[in-house]
Amino acid sequence: MSQTQLDTSKVSFVTINDGNDGQRLDNFLLSILKGVPKALIYRVIRKGEVRINKKRAKADTRVAEGDIVRIPPMRIAQRDEAPPVSSVLQGILDNAIIHEDDGLLVVNKPSGLAVHGGSGVNLGLIEALRQMRPAHTFLELVHRLDRDTSGLILVAKKRSVLTALQRMLANKSGISKRYLAMVHGGWNRKTRDIKVPLLRIERQSGERMVVVDDEGKKAHTRTRLISAGAHYSLIEAEPVTGRTHQIRVHCQYEGHVIAGDQKYRDKVLVEIDKKQGVHRLFLHAWQLEFRHPLSGDFLKLEALPDNDFQKALEKGGCPLEV
Repeated sequence: MSQTQLDTSKVSFVTINDGNDGQRLDNFLLSILKGVPKALIYRVIRKGEVRINKKRAKADTRVAEGDIVRIPPMRIAQRDEAPPVSSVLQGILDNAIIHEDDGLLVVNKPSGLAVHGGSGVNLGLIEALRQMRPAHTFLELVHRLDRDTSGLILVAKKRSVLTALQRMLANKSGISKRYLAMVHGGWNRKTRDIKVPLLRIERQSGERMVVVDDEGKKAHTRTRLISAGAHYSLIEAEPVTGRTHQIRVHCQYEGHVIAGDQKYRDKVLVEIDKKQGVHRLFLHAWQLEFRHPLSGDFLKLEALPDNDFQKALEKGGCPLEV
């Protein structure tokens, strides 16, 4: 179903087909309500205006084939068309494609580029790729990365590939993701598994945060120390579960906030980062392993962090040793 089939000025009822079976509710709405601000979609979900089979649902609720989703009217201002992809960005993204086949595109996303438009961003990664590949009638994000996180991201070129990979992620089996993080302080080499529940909250200012809380959802991150310097350590982190900001908050819980993390660092760490020339989040999705849904081939994809990241590691005395 495409957005043109929905009149956002009135209530709509959409029946889930097999192509969307198992998809998160927020991802489903984002896919069929292109042009509707992401913040507005999450707002109507939080207010309980989106219903599945007449019941309230959360953003991470999985829809199933045959479910009937009620979508409330959403008054939105007309959005300008996404700006054209600049020759500079096109060159960056062309060079960032590390794997492509009939069903899948894998991109080494640069830090600072949102994965999709919305919330004041007109042009994200997926909009840019659609402009660059006008012949492709289907290009959809399999998962997300925070705007400031760099690294590997999967883009499906077929609905069947999208559904299969999202099921792997939902079932927490068949696919593994590993990240590199430069964190403050000396990471304890014995710290291997972090298992503390995470809860999403919203501050009075409207800022959404994630905190460690017994009322939250189970979360598990595997870690290993790669190298350590005077001010920072380099770790590898594998999120066994896939919670929002999981690695960032688990590192904070261990007392080692990720360098450049504007959301979770305190004033002391801000000053340390400033003195060390840290000006961005140093978190990078560097490895993906899974079996391709179409070919059955086992893929192990890897992308080293950019020069900016690696220079910071050298300066911090915690180089990447592969």
